[in-house]
Amino acid sequence: MDAYWTEFGKVALAHALAVASPGPDFAIVVKQSLAHGRRTAIATSIGVGTAISLHVGYSLLGLGLLLKGSALWFDVVKYAGAAYIAWLGVQSLRARPHGATAGAAVENGALPTTRSAFATGFLTNALNPKVTLFFLALFILVVNPATPKVIQAGYGLWMVVATMGWFSLVSVFFTRAEIRGKFMRHSHWIDRALGVVFLAFAARLALAAAA
Repeated sequence: MDAYWTEFGKVALAHALAVASPGPDFAIVVKQSLAHGRRTAIATSIGVGTAISLHVGYSLLGLGLLLKGSALWFDVVKYAGAAYIAWLGVQSLRARPHGATAGAAVENGALPTTRSAFATGFLTNALNPKVTLFFLALFILVVNPATPKVIQAGYGLWMVVATMGWFSLVSVFFTRAEIRGKFMRHSHWIDRALGVVFLAFAARLALAAAA
């Protein structure tokens, strides 16, 4: 049992470093926080966390190795992820000025539904091939194949909950009145800057797929 706790510590540390590093997940949660408020941002965060269960699932089933072994299908996933993140970037670049108060921050006059916010978070994480590579490496290099699947699933559950918790904290921070209020007057420029960030992420993924 001690060996499993040691292994869990390694998994938790690797995941913490990965989830805290800047990337599309962080960018979309910040964007949702500033543009649409806490409810939308937290729904997006839950979507991001839920997508982790997808990566854990195919890692446990060994499907990740099959995906990695097929250059064609892995490139399909890469290009799909790059296309989706690029689409997020274009949408952000089209942001228009809106109310300067936190309560008036509804991008283009339409507040996303909880379902659409959840889907945005889920797809941003699920279609990111770098996340796929992370979980492949994690379950190959860190997790012992002899570790019972139920314990490996427990590791996965922790990563799902930890991801939701981290991005929910990010949501709470960026939707605090004093924080969000400072951004609202120039929020459309922040959206556009995040759009450039998304396009940069998309370009990196596409170039990696072409390499």
